[in-house]
Amino acid sequence: MKRIISIILLLFISIGTYAQDKVSEELKVLIDKQEHDKIITQYAAKSKDYSALALYYIGLAYYMKEDDSNCVKFMSQSISKDSKDPNPYYFLASTLNYMKKYDEAIKAFQSAIALKPDDGEYYSGLGDSFYNLGKLDLALENYIKSTKQKDAPERSFTMIGQVYSEQKNNEKALEAFYTAKSNLSKDSDSYLNALFNIGLLESLKGNYEKAEPAFIELIKLDPSDFHAYAKLIQLYYHQKEFDKAKPLKNKLYEASRKGLLKDNLKDMFCFDQFKWNGKLIQAFERFEEGSKGIYNKHLFYVVNQDGKIEFRVQTEYSPFSVEQGGAKYLLCMNKGNAHYTFNIGFNDDFKYEELKQSVINVLEGKVKPVASSRPTK
Repeated sequence: MKRIISIILLLFISIGTYAQDKVSEELKVLIDKQEHDKIITQYAAKSKDYSALALYYIGLAYYMKEDDSNCVKFMSQSISKDSKDPNPYYFLASTLNYMKKYDEAIKAFQSAIALKPDDGEYYSGLGDSFYNLGKLDLALENYIKSTKQKDAPERSFTMIGQVYSEQKNNEKALEAFYTAKSNLSKDSDSYLNALFNIGLLESLKGNYEKAEPAFIELIKLDPSDFHAYAKLIQLYYHQKEFDKAKPLKNKLYEASRKGLLKDNLKDMFCFDQFKWNGKLIQAFERFEEGSKGIYNKHLFYVVNQDGKIEFRVQTEYSPFSVEQGGAKYLLCMNKGNAHYTFNIGFNDDFKYEELKQSVINVLEGKVKPVASSRPTK
């Protein structure tokens, strides 16, 4: 878990109705210096007779150290001694969210809001609790309330779009992400998130002239967002602007060689998507190159309406074909337990439209395989 607390928040924590006793004054100085270990080692064990404020500071130190159980313990003790300050409720609730105790977190956030109803962070945290419980309407309600408060947290703006997306309301989601973009600073992660989703949703609507600048701006602001490169490549392939896609593909290959790509981009990237016979065809390109053995290079997955892959057509590097002076890649298909090879070949300088049409011809049964094989028992 990662705790992110702004320096401003730590410097100007509200002390509610607490009296500034000597211990709490000492702890406040240590909190300002972010000396959380010192607080824990020198004060936590002697906390029996401490004030509510002192207990709160110790709980905050445990919060920053990601010690959830002790944070809950000291925040609860602080609340027991004085229940009029919203801060212990907020950090208690936030910790309960981290612990996935969302129902308990909801009660604590609501207590914080009752004491301070104009804090956007409180509504945002409450929205997170409902979101994680799958109560999207209540999550949305609180994220919206969060954005209405002074100094609204940036994340709430993008979470509104996220909830609308999960509710399959793409129009509202797109509107929300545009609203987020206009309210957020360009150097924030939330702004980048809004740009990506604007590009994605505009692409789904076929508004490529609006999607393109969103992805381009995102890449300029964050050159390491390689998912944005892949989405922009898909956009250019859909519009048959292959020359625009080429430098982006080169960037992905460079990142692959440097080991910068992770998760589903580590091995390959999706460069095109199109419909065939009511099914989605997703075209991927693998980064593997230069191997002497057989390997797949371009893979066209046939995805049914349930989102499941039925089979695939792919190009395969053929050492035998190369030795014979033939094409570098042969078109093949994996369907069920069978592997089929077609007498259709391509080299690195192939034209994508020719490859795409050849794949469609295979899908429609217009070409017959020259070889097939099944695994032996």
